Amino acid sequence: MTPFSRLIFPAVLAASGLSACMVGPNYHRPLVASPPAFKEADGWAPAQPSDAADKTDWWTAFGDPILNGLEERVNVSNQTLAADAAAYQAAHAMVAEDRAALFPTVTVGASANRSYSGGGAAASQYASSTGGSATTIARTGGSTSIVYEPTVGATWAPDLWGSVRRTIKSAKAAAQADAATLANARLSIQTELATDYISLRQYDEEERVYAKEVADYERSLKVFQNQYAAGNAAKSAVLTAETTLDSAKASQADLIRQRALMEHAIAVLVGVAPADLTIAPAPWNLKLPEIPTVLPSTLLERRPDVASAERSAASASELIGVQIAAYYPTISLSASGGFESNEVANLFNASSALWSIGASATETVFDGGLRGARVRQYRAQYDEAVATYRQTALTAFQNVEDNLAAQRVYGSELTLETAAAKAAAENQAITYNEYNAGTVDYTTVAAAEAAALSAELSQVQIESSRLVTAVSLIEALGGGWTAKQLPKG
Repeated sequence: MTPFSRLIFPAVLAASGLSACMVGPNYHRPLVASPPAFKEADGWAPAQPSDAADKTDWWTAFGDPILNGLEERVNVSNQTLAADAAAYQAAHAMVAEDRAALFPTVTVGASANRSYSGGGAAASQYASSTGGSATTIARTGGSTSIVYEPTVGATWAPDLWGSVRRTIKSAKAAAQADAATLANARLSIQTELATDYISLRQYDEEERVYAKEVADYERSLKVFQNQYAAGNAAKSAVLTAETTLDSAKASQADLIRQRALMEHAIAVLVGVAPADLTIAPAPWNLKLPEIPTVLPSTLLERRPDVASAERSAASASELIGVQIAAYYPTISLSASGGFESNEVANLFNASSALWSIGASATETVFDGGLRGARVRQYRAQYDEAVATYRQTALTAFQNVEDNLAAQRVYGSELTLETAAAKAAAENQAITYNEYNAGTVDYTTVAAAEAAALSAELSQVQIESSRLVTAVSLIEALGGGWTAKQLPKG
């Protein structure tokens, strides 16, 4: 073992023993008061692992192959997700960057220096034949020398008070928060796509309703025109029929605009230009999925936004210890060693060895209250993160309760509106027959037609709203995500 090794190894071991200490508070997950059950979940099915809506590919529970294909494209091509994924990768790299501070920095160098010394005057004395003395000045030649010097150096600031280790733990928690944010962004975009797709199919169904009604209005107008020509109907009946038909056509045309906007929005969500995506009209075949519920306490582990807020609190907690460590002295170790020789053959002989070792310690004795202010700052930031976490959890509970209530109410509304639409269609047929029998005027027929159209459209809209609420409830329950999916390192 070289003298360099004999000196540096004990110092490293001693510093390693000291670095077991970490000052500052240790993080514990903040308590969140959660109710024992959701108030609006009475009669709702408990969570089952086999339920499609409780998996990460929850959209398959709606039974629409086109929706399935669009959702798969989101994971690959959505640019918002690509940006969030890059942000997570950057945060993950920060962990490795902070971890590097735990280890010594080692440098290796080598040099070869060639130098020349020019010729100088050299004096020699000799005795003269006369017994005297004389000095002769002679010029000597210059000389050239080469020095070879390979070296190894190391510097290390041992983490005596845990500042580096707490920085690493903070970076890990921050990276996990970014991973949860990425998962939440993915879930939000997936649910936005599903909502837009449901709206697009709603417009398709409404267009079908209008197309049927427009065809009926056109037949009615033809009848009234013939009756008016024969003197059996008033001009007002024809004008009313024309107004009803034109209004229905205008509403039908506006559906084309609304549908186009939904198709464009879907294109952007799947990562393509609107010109590159066309979704053909299709019948209303989306089905309402069976959505299992979970306990409120379990929800805290299933919502990526809640997990992100909790990990942010953990990251903030570790930074308090980093600031407290500034009260303690900083110790740095340095060492270097190598060889120096004029000849390569003798370069690595013991006589050519050179080394140095050193240590330094510094401590701030006065900073005008800077360190105390920073500790208070980071404690306050931690308190803010804890409050944000608790508020995010409360909002999550609210989201679930809201959507459970909406699901129940929309179910009741759909039953009532379906019955109303059936009754309005029957009333429309009856009033039309009464008009032909001359017992009512056309204004009664027009009112019955408008009521039937409104009831049928309301039925479609409530059914669409119930499906959208199902999507929102799946999102509120976390979309099948769990905190176990967070990266460990």
